[in-house]
Amino acid sequence: MIYGSGMLESGITFDYGQLVLDCEFARMIKHTILGIPVNDETLAIDPIKETGPGGDYLMHKHTFSHMRDQSAPELIDRKMRGSWEKAGATTAYDRAMEKVRHILENHEPAPLPPEVLAKIRSIVVETEKEMGIIS
Repeated sequence: MIYGSGMLESGITFDYGQLVLDCEFARMIKHTILGIPVNDETLAIDPIKETGPGGDYLMHKHTFSHMRDQSAPELIDRKMRGSWEKAGATTAYDRAMEKVRHILENHEPAPLPPEVLAKIRSIVVETEKEMGIIS
């Protein structure tokens, strides 16, 4: 269980950018926990046989088709420093805040189904009766 997503300063402060980063970390942890499939395809048995000792595995089509299978971070930038600087030298937090702004400006949550709204309303009414707020 992950506790405290988006929290800073022992939970005194909440930060949307930190929440988005924590979600990225949780995705990476989940990916790791699910394990790495081990089979002829993931071990690249055929490409290894085909390329042979001293061959160029990095340029093999198998490598290109699987190079992002093990990790596909959205906010963590793995570019070389020069490429990263040319791309604007943004931090992971900068990119997280950009995503936050996009979500806040564009997200439209799906409405709750009527039966869920009715259940919530019944809980509120029942609680109000128990507390003597309504009769």
